[in-house]
Amino acid sequence: MRDFINQHRDAYGVEPLCKVLQIAPSAYRRHAALQREPHKRCARAVRDDVLCPEIKRVWQANMQVYGADKVWRQFAREDVTVARCTVERLMRKLGLLGAIRGKVVQHNCQ
Repeated sequence: MRDFINQHRDAYGVEPLCKVLQIAPSAYRRHAALQREPHKRCARAVRDDVLCPEIKRVWQANMQVYGADKVWRQFAREDVTVARCTVERLMRKLGLLGAIRGKVVQHNCQ
């Protein structure tokens, strides 16, 4: 959506486009400002950018079966301090899942 606004802002203006797309103009401007000056991003976003490749590395190094808890424990072994909930959040964001144990339930709907 932001790309769309950038493409059409000269012809229609930012506020009308934001109104049609139901986006707050302040949110669009904040995003644009952060794109121009990435050093002003919050500490969490900067840390997430550092952790995401590391989480992916640990997950792939362990045959893509590690869940958030095991990835978190691997980080502890590597002396990387990070909260388990942060690992969970970033794995969800990256679409990474650990192996799911248990019985497969089959539903026979006839």
